[in-house]
Amino acid sequence: MNRRSQASEAVDWHKEANRLLRAEMVRRGVTIEQLAQQLGSMGFVESPKSLAVKVSRGKFQLAFFLQCMSAMDVDMLTVQPPRLAVGSGG
Repeated sequence: MNRRSQASEAVDWHKEANRLLRAEMVRRGVTIEQLAQQLGSMGFVESPKSLAVKVSRGKFQLAFFLQCMSAMDVDMLTVQPPRLAVGSGG
């Protein structure tokens, strides 16, 4: 396994997905309840409780993430991948 693969495995990608979604919710002042309502109006029924669990786990499909972005009227999102901690040894 190369260094990038090892470092990539050290990143909690679910946590990063959670961070991106929550950051956008905060930027737009959207609560879990509001997001659930907005998703529902788009035809994606999700109770606030189940939505809160899904968002807090950070384990969701890209399609769900895109639905949330659409529900919040996000038309552009800048994603900065986490810095990978690559060791200096070799």
